[in-house]
Amino acid sequence: MTVIEAKVHRSSARNARMAFILTAVIVGLLSAVVAASSIHPILAVFVGALIGIPTGGLVWLLVRIWPVIRLLWWWTPETILGVLLLTAWVQLANHTPTLVTLIVVALVVGVPAAIRPVRRQVIAWTWCLVVRHRLRVCFAQFIIANQSGSLPLILWARPTPVGERVWVYLRPGLSEKDLEGRLDKIAVTCHASTVLIERASENNAAYLRFDIKRREVLTAHVGSPLVDVIDPAAPVSASPLTVPTALDLPDVTAPTITLPAQGKPAGKKPAPATTANGSKPAASSASSVEDDDTSDWI
Repeated sequence: MTVIEAKVHRSSARNARMAFILTAVIVGLLSAVVAASSIHPILAVFVGALIGIPTGGLVWLLVRIWPVIRLLWWWTPETILGVLLLTAWVQLANHTPTLVTLIVVALVVGVPAAIRPVRRQVIAWTWCLVVRHRLRVCFAQFIIANQSGSLPLILWARPTPVGERVWVYLRPGLSEKDLEGRLDKIAVTCHASTVLIERASENNAAYLRFDIKRREVLTAHVGSPLVDVIDPAAPVSASPLTVPTALDLPDVTAPTITLPAQGKPAGKKPAPATTANGSKPAASSASSVEDDDTSDWI
C-alpha cells in the first residue's frame, strides 16, 4: 500500500535540495561577513561554511520529511486516542482481575451508549474525525483533475447543531471559487446534505471555513404568542367589506368638465373637452378649421 505517492516523493526531494542550497549559501555568507569583523577573512569563510552547511542540512531534513509530517498531522487525533485507549487497557488489565476488567469496559462502553445526550456527543465528535479524512479525499481528487496543486492543511473540526464545522488552510492550486463550484461533490463525499464555504479571515483568502450540514433542526412547530393576545369576545369584523364587481369606466357617473376658450368671441360656446367616460368628443373638419385661430398659438 502506497502511503506517500511517488510524485510527492520527487517533489519533496527537489524542494529539499533547493532549500539546502539556498539556506547554506545565505547563512554561510551572512556568518562569514559577521565573523570577518573579528577574525581573518579566510578563517571567516570556513566559519561561515561550518555554520551554513549544518543549517542547510536541517532545512533539507525538514522539507524532505514534510509529507510524513503532514500525514502524521492528518492522523494526530486518531493516533493520540488510540495510544490513550491502549495504555488504559494495558494498565487496567495488569492491575485488576479479568472479571473487574470486563465490568469496567462494559460500563465505559455501555453507559455512553445508553444515555442519549452522551451518545449524541460521541457520534458528533466521531463525525468530526471522519469528515477531516473525507475532505482530504475530495482535495486529492480535485488536484488530480486539475493536474496541479498541493493538498491543503485541514486544521481542526468541531460539531455544530446541524453537522460539523471544519477550518482549512488552502495551498497553491485551489481557491474558494474553485471549491464553490464543487460543493455538491464535497457533500456527496462527506455523506452530508449540503456544504457551505466561507472565508474565516478577511485578510487571507486561503483560510476557509467549511460548514457541513447533515440534518435540519428548524422543523419543530412553534405556537405563536399572538393568539393569546386576541380577545375571544371580539367581533369577527367591525364593518362589512363591499367588494365591487363588474366595474366598467362608462358606467361611472362623472360630471362633464369643460375648459374656457381663449381668444374666442364671447358669444361662441366652446366645445366640451371631455365626455363623461373620459373620451374626446368627435368634431367635424369644418368646425376644427373655423375654431383654429393663430392667437391661440401666440
